[in-house]
Amino acid sequence: MPAPLRRIVLDILKPIKGPSVIDVGREIGDLPGIEGVNITVKEIDVDTITLSMTIEGNNIDFKRVQEKLEELGCIIHSVDQVITGKKIVEEPDIED
Repeated sequence: MPAPLRRIVLDILKPIKGPSVIDVGREIGDLPGIEGVNITVKEIDVDTITLSMTIEGNNIDFKRVQEKLEELGCIIHSVDQVITGKKIVEEPDIED
């Protein structure tokens, strides 16, 4: 059995028209295995809003997240961070 997905950070394009950022967050947050969602608006242009979405949970089903985002008209531009395993391991703060 693969290690559970605990955190994923996504770069998402959301159309201006369609559900609000609040509704997108609530829809993703309602999926099984998800304990919290953080969305930050990074950029707004004429047709799209670029979002950074951090999802945390005890066993995130990435496929369900992807399907729900597509239902909401969103596109995953990139997967920027993935954390799996029994606990969340933060990156060490290394100073130059």
